[in-house]
Amino acid sequence: MSHKEELLKKISSHTAKIGIIGLGYVGLPLGLTFTRKGFSVIGFDVDEKKIPLLNAGQSYIKHIKAEEISEAVNAKLFEATSDFSRLPEVDAIIICVPTPLNEHREPDISYIENSGKVVAKYLREGQLVVLESSTYPGTTEEVLLPLFEEKPHSGSLLIKEREKYKVGEDFFLAFSPEREDPNNGYFNTATIPKVVGGVTADCLEVACAVYDQVIVKTVPVSSARAAEAAKLLENIYRSVNIALINELKMVFDRMDINVWEVIEAAKTKPFGFNAFYPGPGLGGHCIPIDPFYLTWKAREFEISTKFIELAGEINTQQPYYVIQRSMEALNKQGKTINGAKVLILGAAYKKDIDDMRESPSLKLIEILKHKGAIVDYNDPLIKELPATRKYNYKMKSIELTEENLSSYDLVLISTDHTNYDYPFIGKHSQLVIDTRNAMKNVDDRSNIVFA
Repeated sequence: MSHKEELLKKISSHTAKIGIIGLGYVGLPLGLTFTRKGFSVIGFDVDEKKIPLLNAGQSYIKHIKAEEISEAVNAKLFEATSDFSRLPEVDAIIICVPTPLNEHREPDISYIENSGKVVAKYLREGQLVVLESSTYPGTTEEVLLPLFEEKPHSGSLLIKEREKYKVGEDFFLAFSPEREDPNNGYFNTATIPKVVGGVTADCLEVACAVYDQVIVKTVPVSSARAAEAAKLLENIYRSVNIALINELKMVFDRMDINVWEVIEAAKTKPFGFNAFYPGPGLGGHCIPIDPFYLTWKAREFEISTKFIELAGEINTQQPYYVIQRSMEALNKQGKTINGAKVLILGAAYKKDIDDMRESPSLKLIEILKHKGAIVDYNDPLIKELPATRKYNYKMKSIELTEENLSSYDLVLISTDHTNYDYPFIGKHSQLVIDTRNAMKNVDDRSNIVFA
């Protein structure tokens, strides 16, 4: 029996063991999705703090309930470890690690490279490896494949005539982009169709077979590169359209037209229009980052992606625009930003989650502090600002009391959490800058500026 036949048999019988590298916002829900279908999962992570929490059935991500983890742990279907020497125990290895940008806004694929080197060290015959991290087209074949093919064979009779592993025969390699949207009330890991691209036809068949067991639909494409490009297209589409609406917001503000009213009117058209909304800047692990992966790769082919880069420029400037509007509003009250007390509402990059990756709130704090403002924040889901790759503020969330609100010269709504009492905030604040249209239903808007 060939390695492919043996692996397909294990997959169809749910006896294949799944390994997830990276137990964050992508890897953890994916691992739990496999356990709900009866697969045994080992989660690997370098963060030693996560391991005992997960093995005790606890959660460190708000929208993932502890009960889901404890149920999988108690059923002996899930365990977390930092011991990567256990990789040979699993039949499928799915890599879900971060792909940030460096200080020059160029791809930082060090997490992929490091994971690839570890996998290569322990790779055994018959395993499937899938990369899910968002990246530029070519990463799977240009970065991971050479690492795995260099693996010396173990002396198996199947490959005795060759000195190294061969993709599609001795191991299988594919790319399948994650499509997580934390706290989405309509879709979850299992109900979002999965694009899959294999390095070979057999790689594609095996990878689709794995995801077919747990995902509502797999969408096979011709190559790993096509799958990598599909992920970038999805997020570039959003980035460009958000940039458009952000630019229109600035134009309509100058014309004294409410951009939110315009969007609501436009989206009544039943065809040819998808609503996008302005904000204080882009956040999350995809939209602020992924477009730059393509612009970087495109330079290798001597192509300038002007349209994508312009969208990135507009979106990057939004926090500065919000601060400019804040300064103008303060000036009308005879105050300056220098020395002003400012309260940021919301630290997460979108409402009702505790995810701070690339949150525009962090940039707003940076700009305000640089201009001499005294800055605090409130977020009911983030009690203390953790250190990030760029920022380390060491700030704690302040309580939203009548006394606290009234003590600030400016309250800036950056994230529109559902459980904020917006009438209460409006009533007791001296001045509110609303970047999310959160105060639209407040009766008295005399102290509110929509930015």
